[in-house]
Amino acid sequence: MIKNANWICPPIDTGEVCPVFAKNISIDKSVSSALLSVTATGVYEAQINSRRVGGFILAPGCTAYKKRLQYQTYDVTDILESETTIDIFLGKGWYRGRISASDKKINETPGAVIAELQISYDDGSEQIITTDNSWTVITSRILLSDIYDGEIYDASAATKLLGNAVIINDISKSTLIPQEGEYVAEHERIKPMRMFTTPKGERVIDFGQNIAGYVSLELTADRGDKIVLSHAEILNSDGNFYNANYRSAKARLEYICRDGHQVYKPHFTFFGFRYIRLNECPDNLGVDNFTAVALYSDMKRTGYIKTGSEKVNKLYENTLWSQRDNFIDIPTDCPQRDERMGWLGDAQVFAKTACYNYDTRKFFKKWLGDLRAEQRENGSVPDTVPNFWLIPRSSTAWGDAATIIPWQIYLFYGDEDILKQNCSMMKRWVDYITNDTLEKYLWICSDDDKKLWGKHYGDWLALDAPYGSYIGSTDIDFIASAFYAYSTEILIKAGRVLGKNMSEYERLYKNIVSAFKRKYNEYSTQTECVLALYFNLTDNKAETAKQLNDMIIANGNRLQTGFVGTPYLLYALSENGYAETAYSLLLQEEYPSWLYEVNHGATTI
Repeated sequence: MIKNANWICPPIDTGEVCPVFAKNISIDKSVSSALLSVTATGVYEAQINSRRVGGFILAPGCTAYKKRLQYQTYDVTDILESETTIDIFLGKGWYRGRISASDKKINETPGAVIAELQISYDDGSEQIITTDNSWTVITSRILLSDIYDGEIYDASAATKLLGNAVIINDISKSTLIPQEGEYVAEHERIKPMRMFTTPKGERVIDFGQNIAGYVSLELTADRGDKIVLSHAEILNSDGNFYNANYRSAKARLEYICRDGHQVYKPHFTFFGFRYIRLNECPDNLGVDNFTAVALYSDMKRTGYIKTGSEKVNKLYENTLWSQRDNFIDIPTDCPQRDERMGWLGDAQVFAKTACYNYDTRKFFKKWLGDLRAEQRENGSVPDTVPNFWLIPRSSTAWGDAATIIPWQIYLFYGDEDILKQNCSMMKRWVDYITNDTLEKYLWICSDDDKKLWGKHYGDWLALDAPYGSYIGSTDIDFIASAFYAYSTEILIKAGRVLGKNMSEYERLYKNIVSAFKRKYNEYSTQTECVLALYFNLTDNKAETAKQLNDMIIANGNRLQTGFVGTPYLLYALSENGYAETAYSLLLQEEYPSWLYEVNHGATTI
């Protein structure tokens, strides 16, 4: 097994250059089977006799590395030869790249690989090759590769032998786990719609679809020719290339050519983009030399919708693309800027939709394992998983992913194992809230915690927020207490499925609901009405639903809800006698609305 192998690293610091670990072996008997197991503190690409092993892009994936590091096992029987060379290319990826720079304990871990090749022969004998100091290390032609910043590749560069690998003993093998999630794989290949010159005089290619992935180049060139690309999602109002929203992420690709025909695509990075700017490029290159390759977890499509409205159909197509773009091994907020974090709030509000669209069981099961790994001793969970930014907070509606997502997965797939695996986490989350409040049976926080970048995010990005605020006008304690009730209710349901005695939490839930109704019997925002209705926290549903409906009509049949209210808004209306209003919101085309985006050419949401 792989744990019998050694972690090995280069004999010297290679800086930004990606190293290659190499091993030559001779085989003089007939092979019946051969399995290669491998992982890395970073991202790797394994090759045998210059042929890529497997299709997992950015292997071993993104996990809570201090406790969980996946390894992959590949069947390589058919590609072994009498003289076989194993090469393992190593990049920084999530583990040691700029994305994880805040977590110095992880980020400063040396770049290392661990691998085992198990060969079974027809005569019944077996040979095991493991990583050790007999492996050699050379430089690759990947001069830089970072998830935020992109990649530099010099196809004309000479590689250099650095010496033998060094066995490193201070990287734990106890964190190694077999592959749990879906592989990240290449999917749609998209040819450009057009190449054009912007008003600024820059050459830009438009692929017509906002994707997460990278560009593949195919060209004939001279040694030293250079292609330098920048990526963007949109053009500005003047029609110029615009990627200031990427913030500090350089999102840049540089390829230095060798002589002749060549094909290149990045190894250890990805971009969110629709447009590329040709910062530097031979004059004879055109649209035929570029292909955009979509990258996402290899999930099976399960949901399909076609309506009589082409605009609603386009909205649904945009939703699918956003899911693909943000399901690169972890459920992220965005695939383009210097963030790409597994925000719990984004994950929990989208989990139900995600399950309709794709079979997400493996995807979420793996990520929930990371959520459990990141749960703190007091039961709180960070706002992002993995917690690369070391966020100390634990926020309402974000942390409630600990209960909401396992329950949603169970509802969709009837998989009791998901509840068994996560019931303790769910219970500890509810217990954390119980012990964290200033007022029993509610989740009440201090005034400082209610400020922007305090404890909670409120109804994040709600349009009823005062100028300069992101957290909306809904009372934060109202939101926190409502989700306290909701998570407790979910925990009870999960416990009952598993045959557990939930009487303690049934009493707790009853007291939470009573306390909530006493404290919050009037509602001042759309989101407050929505949560009171959807979480069954109002004694007068008809009156609350009418208030919500009146608020929407008074706002021109438009929503004002944010992260917290929007996921439940249409349910709260349609389940309480106002389906027509729900449809009016779906079909609204004025700002703010879903179809406003469609009308303005959006290809994702």
